[in-house]
Amino acid sequence: MSASTESGVVEAVGKELFIGGKWVAAQDGKTLPVVDPATGNELCHVADASPSDGVAALDAAVAAQADFAKMAPRERGEILRRAFELLMRRQDELALLMTLEMGKPLAESKGEIAYAAEFFRWFAEEAVRIDGGYATAPNGTGRFLITKQPVGPTILITPWNFPMAMGTRKIGPAVAAGCTMVIKPAAQTPLSMLALAGILAEAGLPEGVLNVVTTSDSGGVMEPLIRDGRARKLSFTGSTGVGRKLLEQCADKVLRTSMELGGNAPFLVFADADMDAAVEGAMQAKMRNIGEACTAANRFYVQRGVVEEFARRLTERMQALPMGRGTEKDVVVGPLIDQNAVDKVTELVKDATDRGAKVLTGGSGVDGPGHFYQATVLTDVPQEARLTHEEIFGPVAPITPFDTEEEAVTKANDTEFGLVSYVYTSDLKCALRVSEALEAGMIGLNQGIVSNPAAPFGGIKQSGLGREGGSVGIEEFLETKYIAVAL
Repeated sequence: MSASTESGVVEAVGKELFIGGKWVAAQDGKTLPVVDPATGNELCHVADASPSDGVAALDAAVAAQADFAKMAPRERGEILRRAFELLMRRQDELALLMTLEMGKPLAESKGEIAYAAEFFRWFAEEAVRIDGGYATAPNGTGRFLITKQPVGPTILITPWNFPMAMGTRKIGPAVAAGCTMVIKPAAQTPLSMLALAGILAEAGLPEGVLNVVTTSDSGGVMEPLIRDGRARKLSFTGSTGVGRKLLEQCADKVLRTSMELGGNAPFLVFADADMDAAVEGAMQAKMRNIGEACTAANRFYVQRGVVEEFARRLTERMQALPMGRGTEKDVVVGPLIDQNAVDKVTELVKDATDRGAKVLTGGSGVDGPGHFYQATVLTDVPQEARLTHEEIFGPVAPITPFDTEEEAVTKANDTEFGLVSYVYTSDLKCALRVSEALEAGMIGLNQGIVSNPAAPFGGIKQSGLGREGGSVGIEEFLETKYIAVAL
């Protein structure tokens, strides 16, 4: 990949705030750097919003809400359809942009653009399927008329690990429902969202419907908007700790919330599992996005009779993964997002080995520029190790043996999180028993990837509230109104 090609995709993106359909500088003129995590070099600077910029964005969203709510559902759907087509047409340059700011390999970035675009196509179709109802009152003297209306102006906060897809997963249903938005992408990866704002404007989204605020002061800019009272919904994807704080803030004005928070996904392999499928699924569930995903397999529980074979085969696969800058050919293991991420993974692995875990491959960071950590497999990991209770967010696979089905389920559920669990077995009865017993909002049964725009994504316990995607995804942006009709 040439330097001119890389600089070209960065230069093509707006670097200012996108408010009221226009690109505007931060009111105080401040900017923040965007850094390539593979090299540590600055890619560019973007506007660094202040609280007053956030209020301006909310002003624009509020001003646009009434007219946008009146727009025909078909027209809103056509905007999303055009945006889908533009995303797919520009898949290569958008993937390169994402790889430069986030670090994931180009092949994964291209996959994310396709995944992100699919949310627009899905919700383009859902826009015209917002339903209601008509019924006779039980006593026969009146009628019930049920209708759905947009919630109103919304606040959307997205993470750095899937900088395009986490945006479209929220923007898609908001547009389909008729809600205006203020969206704040992560400070580490603002370019993908800024590019998306340009695409939506090109697709015909009215001015003020989508407002993008990039900032290094997330709390300082977003808390006043949450407490303002004019926004009626918050949708957040990020850590459970931040989610708790946002819930407290939302309570002040009783904002409707949907939250996709942290995960601690168990990956269960029973002795009767198809071992080829289990190892392949483990690679997908662990190494997608370099392990920096809330759906990443965080704990591998393998039945004792096959634990050595599984560990050996997984180790062979992990050892063979090429590491490097995501723009390089055939690279699978790119950099982590920043040095803090490397430090955390290093601490978790050291804690596990201090408690008796054995390193089968990897186990350390990499000297030189960039934020790299080796693909790692640990075995004999005790249940009290930190990485069985904390989200790793890196390319580390800790393996622990189990003997019985009951033991596997107990260990899997021994967490405050409940986003996704993975189960590999050839026994249908066992599959159903375990899937029903696992405390998670999603189950990957003999497959290592669960994310699909047509399915409801979300967790239970401290992994979040509400669902994104599927036929229920648009409901998060709609209010139900009941009209009593006298006869």
